[in-house]
Amino acid sequence: MFSFLRRDPTKKLQKQHAALLEKAMHAQRNGDIRTYSAMTAEAEELAKRIEVLKQQ
Repeated sequence: MFSFLRRDPTKKLQKQHAALLEKAMHAQRNGDIRTYSAMTAEAEELAKRIEVLKQQ
């Protein structure tokens, strides 16, 4: 009945995803490829979780 009052759980995850991608970009620019690849992998996992939540 009050579903319009619920917060969208994907918004928080999307912000985290964007922040991770930005940090990964900065790591890549600084030459830290290991950190870049680790953060990119984390961002991909978050993207998968976002997709699962959107399908529900």
